[in-house]
Amino acid sequence: MDADGKLVRNSLEEKIKVIISRYESTLAEAKDLRIKFSAAQSELDDKKNIITNLEKKIELLQTEEAFMKTSSGAKEAKQKIGKIVREIDKCISLLNE
Repeated sequence: MDADGKLVRNSLEEKIKVIISRYESTLAEAKDLRIKFSAAQSELDDKKNIITNLEKKIELLQTEEAFMKTSSGAKEAKQKIGKIVREIDKCISLLNE
C-alpha cells in the first residue's frame, strides 16, 4: 500500500471513529429523553386525575349549594340531578353495547 492509500485509510478510520462517537452520544441522549418523556407523561397523567377529581368535587359542591338555596335553587338542583342521571344512562347504554 502506498503513502496516499495509508493517508486515505487513516482519514477514513478517523472519520468512522468520529461517526461512531457521535452515534453513541446520540443513543445516550435519546435514552435520557425517553426517560424524561416517561416521567413527564406520568406527571401529566397524575395532573389529569387531579383535575378530574377537582371537577367532580366542584360539581358536587354546586349541587349541594343548589339544594341549600331558595326555591329557584331547587329548580337548578333538579336540572343538575337530571343531567347526572342522563350521564349515568349514557354510561349504562355504552356498557350494554
